[in-house]
Amino acid sequence: MTDSSASADVLAAAVEQARAAAVETAGDPSLVGDHLGAAREPVAPATDEVPVEALGDVLTHTFASRLPGYVGWHWAVTVAHAPGDDGVTVDEVVLLPGDSALLAPAWVPWQERLRPGDLSVGDVLPSTEDDPRLAPAYLVDDDSAEDPEGRVVAQELGVGRERVMSADGRGQAVGRWTAGEFGPTSPMARQAPGPCATCGFYLPLAGSLRQMVGACGNAYAPADGRVVTADYGCGAHSQATLVADEATEVVRTARYDTGTYDVLTD
Repeated sequence: MTDSSASADVLAAAVEQARAAAVETAGDPSLVGDHLGAAREPVAPATDEVPVEALGDVLTHTFASRLPGYVGWHWAVTVAHAPGDDGVTVDEVVLLPGDSALLAPAWVPWQERLRPGDLSVGDVLPSTEDDPRLAPAYLVDDDSAEDPEGRVVAQELGVGRERVMSADGRGQAVGRWTAGEFGPTSPMARQAPGPCATCGFYLPLAGSLRQMVGACGNAYAPADGRVVTADYGCGAHSQATLVADEATEVVRTARYDTGTYDVLTD
């Protein structure tokens, strides 16, 4: 029998030693299940400094996991045998997922997980330095950007704001508002007598968005105090009128038309 085959036999027979290592890591013998098998691990290639006869064999024994919540996982215990040694050495004990294991979803950065409406009282949602929705309210070089005096000047030039919404940010906002409840495609807008742009209660926003969006100032309108698009509308339009129909007789007593039938008497 060659040294290689003898080493492989020694490693294959080390099931109980591998199980003991898994139990030690798990902390409870009941958490380590049946022996599932063993697989030989690749070893580093031989070099001039480390000849092939000095390389040992490495084998990984696997055991079923009985940890609650780890369905489909298994314990993997890697053992090694060096030429000339009588026993084996435990190299590593890990818990690994199998093909049917339940895995956590891929990690997503917090700023990508948040959705509109997630922010509650006391929460803080800081914006990142590279937020594409924001742009500097002033133009400064990299050196003065970290200068406290430069920041003071920046606040004055930016009317108290170091950053304002970028064109990208404004475009995203208008897109949300247009597709939302107070946009031109909503059921209310389609039945309105006229658009908000012609309503006396319409308060246009300032700046580049003036022609597209504004706020509703009509207490009786469903969008009161909300941002609406210029082509939104509702029944509370300032130019809406009611056309009175011609006065009609109000029937207050029960009347019967006897011209279409004969009245029979006993």
